[in-house]
Amino acid sequence: MNTGENAEALKKIIDFTRMGSILILGLHFYYYCYAAFEAWRLTYPIVRQILSNLGNTGLFSHFYVSKAIALGLLTVSLIGAKGKKDEKLKLGTVLGHLVSGLAIYGLSHLLLGLTASAQVLTGLYITVTMLGYLLVMKGGNLLTRLLKNKLQGDIFNKLEETFPQEERLLENEYSINLPARYNLKGKVRKSFINIINPFRGSLLCGTPGSGKSYFVVRHVLTQHISKGFTMFVYDFKFPDLSVITYNTFLRYRKVYKKTPRFFTINFEDLSRSHRCNPLDPQSMTDITDATESSRTIMLGLNREWIKKTGGDRAIFN
Repeated sequence: MNTGENAEALKKIIDFTRMGSILILGLHFYYYCYAAFEAWRLTYPIVRQILSNLGNTGLFSHFYVSKAIALGLLTVSLIGAKGKKDEKLKLGTVLGHLVSGLAIYGLSHLLLGLTASAQVLTGLYITVTMLGYLLVMKGGNLLTRLLKNKLQGDIFNKLEETFPQEERLLENEYSINLPARYNLKGKVRKSFINIINPFRGSLLCGTPGSGKSYFVVRHVLTQHISKGFTMFVYDFKFPDLSVITYNTFLRYRKVYKKTPRFFTINFEDLSRSHRCNPLDPQSMTDITDATESSRTIMLGLNREWIKKTGGDRAIFN
């Protein structure tokens, strides 16, 4: 199980292994460039004692033994390394860092054969070797990241646009089922956005022209009318939604037990509007209906009354 504690423990192990690699490489510099460190007055009896004890283990039996061990510990520390995912990472970049780093790291000892003082040669040797070490570390990190990305089996596509989505049509007497398409692993697949219970509340957001009416609203209208719903449609872009609603109503009006009627109210073009009387006595069964209807009409005529707190009751009394 991948938990925070496990990740933290792995990070500590990686850091410890890498520090061990750097420590052995430092001891290598100290042992094989002792004359320069002695000239810099950086020699200490305790360090000489430690090197003497480590020499019995065979660490300094050959020039390349300590360098190889340091490189091996670095390689082990890179196995569990994590990094930021980069889809643009190429194998050529990784190999460039690794090959150049290994070449510089392995051939840096040739500098010790040049004609110069021990201090100069040691400085050059340490600088070039550390450069190769850093290139190997960089290349190893990139290689680990590249292998992890390739072997991970990521469910996202190359552009990380999407993920496996619902492809089943889940329908009931209230549902809204929006057909859709998505890209998965380079293939365009059909799917459905199933709103099983729209009465829980649905919010549709989008900038003007983003396709809210085309991709969502028209499906809500046609599907609910086909299931026998009656509805009040506010057509802000009249007659776009009105045409869709009317044509769908004509197509599915036989599904209604009692065929409803279709009305249009248009305050901007009365020639294309039905008339209605909000104060029709037949539509009022209680005094409360008359009060609320008259209140709504009066507030619509004078919007300043809406700003008054508690004044509406005095207006209609």
